[in-house]
Amino acid sequence: MKIGIDLDGVVIDSETTFRTFEEIFSIDVLKNGDKIIDRQEPKFQSRYNWTKEQEDEFIHNYMLKASKESHLMSGFKTVYELLKEQGHEFVVITARGGYFPEMKDDALRALEEGNITFDKFYWRTNNKLQACIDEKVDIMIDDDWKIVKHLSDNGIKTLYFRDTNLKRLPENELITEVNNWGDIYRVITNLNNSQK
Repeated sequence: MKIGIDLDGVVIDSETTFRTFEEIFSIDVLKNGDKIIDRQEPKFQSRYNWTKEQEDEFIHNYMLKASKESHLMSGFKTVYELLKEQGHEFVVITARGGYFPEMKDDALRALEEGNITFDKFYWRTNNKLQACIDEKVDIMIDDDWKIVKHLSDNGIKTLYFRDTNLKRLPENELITEVNNWGDIYRVITNLNNSQK
């Protein structure tokens, strides 16, 4: 099976780290810690009512720092190795590297530390649908509900790696919610066994 996979919030725990720094910035710098407008949104641009200047300040002062504090998700390495043993191929499809090219290097550092080698990479990719189509992925794993919805609306089977507070999506034949790498292992193994 060919598996498309996002990095941030799926392979690397950066989304949780980014949200931690968003709160620090909101409370300590902006002095408005109670100004979250939508906790269900995965990206700070939609979670907070920040001005463009405040968003730019956050990006400049915190994004790279948060990236450097991020590590592989709990359970990822074990499940990845089991799925590779089963013969699955992994294609990374990520927007990472868009804000700072150094964030790509930092992701590669985290993967190298875990001795993880993916089959192919798409960096700075805003159109994940086209990459999934081009690669003919059997399933895509992502943590952004808007991306999951867009992919599934266009016929791509998805695993929605949903973190606490993020928006729920109704599950159907194209969307399955997962919350950890054990869930992912179960779903992919079951799919693989049903195709034999």
